[in-house]
Formats: sequence, structure tokens, C-alpha cells
Amino acid sequence: MPGDPSQMASAGPALRADALRNRERILRAAREAFASHGIDVPMATIARRAGVGTATLYRRFPTRDDLVAEAFADQASACADLVDHALADPDPWRGFAASLYRIAAMQVADRGFGAAFLGSSPLSPELEERRARAEEGFARLILRAKQAGALRADFERTDLTLVLMAVDGIRADTAEAALAAARRMVGHLLRSFRTDPGSAPPLPPPAPVGLYHLEL
Repeated sequence: MPGDPSQMASAGPALRADALRNRERILRAAREAFASHGIDVPMATIARRAGVGTATLYRRFPTRDDLVAEAFADQASACADLVDHALADPDPWRGFAASLYRIAAMQVADRGFGAAFLGSSPLSPELEERRARAEEGFARLILRAKQAGALRADFERTDLTLVLMAVDGIRADTAEAALAAARRMVGHLLRSFRTDPGSAPPLPPPAPVGLYHLEL
């Protein structure tokens, strides 16, 4: 009957569960769209992919910054954590090299994350804090590798940006091929960064890419 207390009590949790499902659908659609097309995907497109109305999207995430921050929260933490892990490696060169391989893998796996976290656009306070932490960590990795005599003295922090820009340009038919291409390229670059290239480990396997992958 209308107004039955048991029915009224069960309505609240049902609505909260529905709202939670909508939120997760929005985040999943946003991550997929950002990964494929970058962070400039229209909010209406994300709402449509999530199967919700734009009003629902904006109710959960009032601004694009809110959505980007939530969508990339895990990746941002992982990026900052991998730098901390590299700094904990007693071998400065190994830590430096490992960090480049891992950040390159994150880039090719999610192009939206690369655009959001590694770009110059202002981010939410949470992502800005994590980005600043990662940048500071990379600066320390570079200094440690130089002081150990493993990294060329003329390597600059901006050279790291060049590496990330190069990785961002990788195109391949599959995620596996893109990862292989990123690893191979980083391997080549690391050899050029060493003070003693002859002592470098073997390169990662060749990547299954061809000239037809070039975007001219």
C-alpha cells in the first residue's frame, strides 16, 4: 500500500545503488573514450557511451576536471608510485631505466592518461599534486644516475619530455604491438643516454610495425 514503511525504507538504497551504477558506467565510458581519443572528447559523447543523459553525467561530475581527475586517479597514483619504486632501487641506472620503460608502457596503454598527466594543461589539485611528485622524483632519478657516472652529464630534464613525446607518437595495430614498439624505442634511447653504451643490455625484441603505421 502507498506509504508502507517497508517500501519507503527500501527505496533509498535502491536509488543509491542505481546512482552508483551510473557513476561507474560514466567512469568506464570516460576511461575508454580518453584512452582512444584523448581528454578532449565531448562530455555529451561520454554520456552517450555510458547510456546516461548529460544531466546525469553533470550531476555526478560537474566539470570536465572532476571527471578527468576521477578517471585517472589510479593511473596518477601508479605513475607517482613507480617513480618512488625506482628511487628505492640501489642501482641508480637500473631505477632510471625501469622508470622510463614503465611510464612508456602506461602511455601506450592509455593515451588519455598521457595527455592528462604528462601534458601542460592545468589539472585538478589532486592530479597536480601527483604530477608534481612524479616530476620531482624524475629529477632525483636523473641526478642519481649522473652522480653514479651512468647517465651522460649533458642529459637534461627536458630530454625526458622528448622521450615521452616520442612514445606518444607510436601507432600500431594492437596494444601488444604498441607496447613492443615503445619498449624497443626506449631501449634504443637508453643506449644513447648511457656514458658507456657498450655496456648496455640487449635491446628488447623488434616491434611488429611498418611504414604503413606512419601518419603523414
